[in-house]
Amino acid sequence: MNWRRLLRHLFTDHGSVRRAFPPAAMRAIEKTIGEEERRHAGQMRFAVEASLPFGELLRGAQSRERAVGWFGRLGVWDTEHNSGVLIYLLLADRRVEIVADRGIHSKVGGAAWEAICGEMQQEFARGQFERGVVTGVRAISDLLAAHYPARGGDKPNELPDKPVVL
Repeated sequence: MNWRRLLRHLFTDHGSVRRAFPPAAMRAIEKTIGEEERRHAGQMRFAVEASLPFGELLRGAQSRERAVGWFGRLGVWDTEHNSGVLIYLLLADRRVEIVADRGIHSKVGGAAWEAICGEMQQEFARGQFERGVVTGVRAISDLLAAHYPARGGDKPNELPDKPVVL
């Protein structure tokens, strides 16, 4: 058991999320997602989880498996063009994961998602949480626009733009 990790998770709570992402930051992220989604036929969600539940922590759960689970529970997989993308942040570990639906993932590949995660984590390390998420949203949007360009007219917004605190 990694005691430092255990303590980080025990002391990272919803208040920690509010400090990292005050209401103005959450509104800015929501606005950026909405604006960027007009450029393409993809869908994006941002979710932040303060820390792992104690049982998950004891069994050694990692951010990737949590992200994949939330990808399903939030319905990000259920988009018309299989072009949904979840940005998941496990705040206690300062780990960001991007989980992309099979349609866009097959066109982009894992290296592109890892590069975006790296850029975001650099911003998080500097305490720039809003900037990190906005950077990630814009980079993902560039990839979605390249592979799923907007097709004129109003398209339905299949997923909420509002960030979710898990």
